[in-house]
Amino acid sequence: MAEQHLISPAPFTLSQMDRVLRSGATLALSEEAEQLIGRSHQYLHQKLKEATKPVYGINTGFGSLCNTTISSENLERLQQNLVMSHACGTGAEVPAEVVKLMLLLKVQSLAYGHSGVQLSTVQRLLAFYNRDIYPVVYQQGSLGASGDLAPLAHLCLPLLGLGEVTFQDFRLKGKDVLDIFSWEPVTLMAKEGLALLNGTQFMTAYGIMICLKARRLSFAADAIAALSLEAFEGLSDPFLPYIHQVRPHPGQQQSAARILGLLQGSQMQQKPRAQVQDPYSFRCVPQVHGASLDALAYAEQVFTTEMNSVTDNPNVFPEEDLILSGGNFHGQPLALALDFLSIALAEWGSISERRSFQLVSGQRGLPQFLIQEPGLNSGFMIPQYTAASIVSQNKQLCTPASVDSIVSSNGQEDHVSMGANAATKGYQVVQNVERILAIELMTAVQALEFRRPLQTSPALEKLVQAYRSQVAPLNQDRVLQPDIDKSIQFIQQYPFADLMA
Repeated sequence: MAEQHLISPAPFTLSQMDRVLRSGATLALSEEAEQLIGRSHQYLHQKLKEATKPVYGINTGFGSLCNTTISSENLERLQQNLVMSHACGTGAEVPAEVVKLMLLLKVQSLAYGHSGVQLSTVQRLLAFYNRDIYPVVYQQGSLGASGDLAPLAHLCLPLLGLGEVTFQDFRLKGKDVLDIFSWEPVTLMAKEGLALLNGTQFMTAYGIMICLKARRLSFAADAIAALSLEAFEGLSDPFLPYIHQVRPHPGQQQSAARILGLLQGSQMQQKPRAQVQDPYSFRCVPQVHGASLDALAYAEQVFTTEMNSVTDNPNVFPEEDLILSGGNFHGQPLALALDFLSIALAEWGSISERRSFQLVSGQRGLPQFLIQEPGLNSGFMIPQYTAASIVSQNKQLCTPASVDSIVSSNGQEDHVSMGANAATKGYQVVQNVERILAIELMTAVQALEFRRPLQTSPALEKLVQAYRSQVAPLNQDRVLQPDIDKSIQFIQQYPFADLMA
């Protein structure tokens, strides 16, 4: 039986989030969360009965139509119209893992009791999550301010029996999936459509997925760099702690310590070296990988704050007897963090490709392109081309999205974050880095074949043995695309962090 995670006002950590997503845990509302949601909803509707002036998005239009008053008999229709009219997404579909996280994050944000929604609406979102019903959401359409309006509209359409979902590998109409479970469509009450559509859950879901993938890749990047260093007969001196104590950036110290630890017990490090220094792509790994680790730590802090936040508008404060219209939906903190994170991740890929280049260049006793009979065989010539192509694409993707803004809604929404574009670009960057590191792993392990019978460290030999159980050495040319795919899968599955425990 799957474990259960209680959604509550208590802070959620990234490690907890990772555990919930990986374990397949179901979600349920804590008693406190149910009480907060109920109190907020009751307070909002009591205030509406007493209202003598317009309240944005509850009895008014939206955006630049905020001064248009809506009659009480049309309040429910207003919310349904909002969801339908804002479902204007296009482009590629959002991956299921991101949609699933969007559902979780939307529930978490509503559970703080500052949104005025019905408890039954939140419970329906939970039912979608727990039954692996994933609304079809599109990647393009959000400006990253006023909330992720278009993506969240598509996320919530199936609650109304509209839109589409994927369920058990089938694509179904929203109405059909409700029929399967004998569910009635949700009837949105005042403010509910706005509460569902306002928010940063699209950007935040992408950001969390990138952070979680990046944290795992950080261990892979250091381990693969250590393998390449060994294969290149590189020096271990640049990783000694004395160097990093006098420039004590945390990430730099962490990366250096990881790699130095991985080299312990290596026969290869006992072999005399002719060179005084190694190229930067080997010697400066702690400085480059470490800077990216520090950037990742910053992004993790931003997304930890965001996933524990209320990001719809207006916000309901029953205890203070206030309904306040503000701007918590604006994605600027996320857009900046996503742009920074993409640049940091791209650097892991950039320096990785340089190490692969050095290994295939015929230096330090290694054959050109790491193959016997180069010329007759091309060996690892073209994997380096592939890595270079992906590195170049990452550079293009790392043009910041957050420096752009386009006026919308007749000038009412006159500065937007473009954080949604930063999010989808960042997701592609982290996947690209995974591919580049996979090519370096292929290359480094192949280069080690030419250093035998010398052994690297026990930790790295364990890694090589596990990899070789999936990908065979290259003795003569063959189609390498399947090897690249296997190497990507290996990186996704192998517990690199355990090598450094």
